[in-house]
Amino acid sequence: MSEEIVLPEVELNIYSPKDPTEVTVVENYICTIENSPNFVRHLTFDVSGTDLEGRVRVGQSIGILPPGVNEKGRPHKLRLYSVSSPTKGENGNSTLISTTVKRTIEEFEGKLYTGICSNYLADLQVGDKVKATGPSGRRFLLPQNANDFNYVLFATGTGIAPFRGMVIELLESGFKGDLVLVFGCPYRTDLIYADFFRKMEQKYDNFQYITCISREDRRADGSKKYVQSSIEDCQDQLSPIFEKENTLIYICGLKGMEAGIYQNLAIQGFDEYLVIKPKLETIAPEDWKWEDMKRNVKPSTRTFEEVY
Repeated sequence: MSEEIVLPEVELNIYSPKDPTEVTVVENYICTIENSPNFVRHLTFDVSGTDLEGRVRVGQSIGILPPGVNEKGRPHKLRLYSVSSPTKGENGNSTLISTTVKRTIEEFEGKLYTGICSNYLADLQVGDKVKATGPSGRRFLLPQNANDFNYVLFATGTGIAPFRGMVIELLESGFKGDLVLVFGCPYRTDLIYADFFRKMEQKYDNFQYITCISREDRRADGSKKYVQSSIEDCQDQLSPIFEKENTLIYICGLKGMEAGIYQNLAIQGFDEYLVIKPKLETIAPEDWKWEDMKRNVKPSTRTFEEVY
């Protein structure tokens, strides 16, 4: 690799769960198409007067402490949310930090369960106060010398959050390299920040926005389109970027998505983004098994992963 990857020094846990700060909601709006059954909301907090101001980098997370207690009478545990604003703050305002929240409602054995913290956040009104901690995260960051690289970003669901901030940070700073965002979701109504990314794609020639709608789009062979499918399906767009020695890959979303991406990278011959242990070196990537991959394929220094 021609360029050294130097990650910035970051501050961690300025505020802890035992000593949180209080921030104020200044925005709370739906950031999917409004008839989506999966309500995803964009929340912005005013952190002025706290030590979070100007000290949270894109790619980091903040913690939220929901009020109340669990069934055992203990306070609800901290939940982490990726920051969706750039380092300079939402709309360039260092006092504003944003995140992306999906309202969680799940059915189990005939009962509906709601995500404690995500639903608490989704219901907040402008002016409401929230107990916050952080920042956390020291690896899922843009390099200090960010303009020396190209980027391919893979996201599913609210894994889009850090990439919104990264896309803003890179493109609005005069970044001239290649930048691709690949986003996957089940239905078109689940696209998050779609209008924003389409506008950015129109405005900046070096930014490409690729969507993979698994339950609506079909590949040439009839199979479903997932984010990992794009590595093969969009070879004309992606392969020339993967081939460059100064390209980095970032992956964020549900745990398990990384396996398909790694396997497809290996199938296409892009081993430099992976660390493949000896057990799999003699097996063709097409034949890799899920269980073997979990133990024997890891991201290299050129691949950044945050899955949950």
